[in-house]
Amino acid sequence: MDPRMAELLTPYLKFLNGRELGPDDSLRERGLDSMQSINVLFEIEDVFGVSLPDEDITDATFATGATLWNAVHAQLERQEVSS
Repeated sequence: MDPRMAELLTPYLKFLNGRELGPDDSLRERGLDSMQSINVLFEIEDVFGVSLPDEDITDATFATGATLWNAVHAQLERQEVSS
């Protein structure tokens, strides 16, 4: 997981309790709710310059930092190929 992803997610994780976010930590268990997920999507656009397609906006994608990063990374790669 890219360190920028952990930095982006940390403010939304009220149950992280000052610990560092691990790639396999459950985002829901750490406090990410559905409303905050929308804000995370906006931040992903700002930080990484990509939008996740509708089919990637699922509970599975938002399960952990690693699963979310994998979706973002896939979009970054698609963007590079298109350039």
